[in-house]
Amino acid sequence: MGLTYNETLKAVQIILNGNNVPNIVGNAGIGKSALVQELANKCHAKLFTTVVSLSEKGDLSIPVPPLTSDSFIQTEQYGKLADVQYGYSHTLIEIITYAQSHPNDDIYWFLDEFNRGSQAVQSELMNVVLQRQVNSLKLPRQVKIIIAENPDSTMSGFERSNYSVSDSDDAIKDRTTRIIMDTNTDEWLKWADSAEIHPMIINYLGNNPDMLIQSHSEDLHPTPRAWHRVSDNLKQLEKENLVHTKLTENIIAGDLGVLVAHDFIAFLNKNRLTLNLDDFLNDSDIDLKKIVLIV
Repeated sequence: MGLTYNETLKAVQIILNGNNVPNIVGNAGIGKSALVQELANKCHAKLFTTVVSLSEKGDLSIPVPPLTSDSFIQTEQYGKLADVQYGYSHTLIEIITYAQSHPNDDIYWFLDEFNRGSQAVQSELMNVVLQRQVNSLKLPRQVKIIIAENPDSTMSGFERSNYSVSDSDDAIKDRTTRIIMDTNTDEWLKWADSAEIHPMIINYLGNNPDMLIQSHSEDLHPTPRAWHRVSDNLKQLEKENLVHTKLTENIIAGDLGVLVAHDFIAFLNKNRLTLNLDDFLNDSDIDLKKIVLIV
């Protein structure tokens, strides 16, 4: 059984405080990246993020040729040898630079979408997680690593998952603490209210809590992140007085999929005018510009 957002937040903090590596597993769009950002803010830690799925082999460090004559060694029997050094990624350089100038500050290095990277990239990151080392470069003591993965069909409870992932090495599984993050509609709605998510979305999900996240055969389906985008787009549609046009369902379908978008639009058509009339009758100070008719 998975943990809610707030439970996962606490669990990850405990694992980091125990000097271990948390591995947050959850569906795309449920807030794993936002959780790590919130934890970094809460703990006053500097956050660096590497999206492993967008990385290529050699991105972390690449061999570079000797730059001076001192880098060459002349041998009697084997000719001239070059002591090849490594050039490191900009993120890793930023981490080391920040650690030098802030030796007492915690640093979080977030390896997002870890199991969506290729096997070659995962292997390259292996020493980072297992040995805290990249070639001859050792990570500063204050660097704490956090991993996030999408579930695959080999994980218990996710047998029907169809994410394009590469199986993580058993050594990674053995050296990290897996935390399953799930969604909780009540918890999300509390956040949504404080984050000024569109009230009609809050109303809809309050009546249809199972619609916060759906997994089905359709290409697109709702996630918490998708509903956030719908909120932003719906506010813009209202601002431009376009809610009543065919643009609305097409734009919303682009985030939620056709089936859920159709149901949500039907909810808007059924409830928006009634809600606004109630507000109008009960509140003499209501802003009439907020009343939008959908026909």
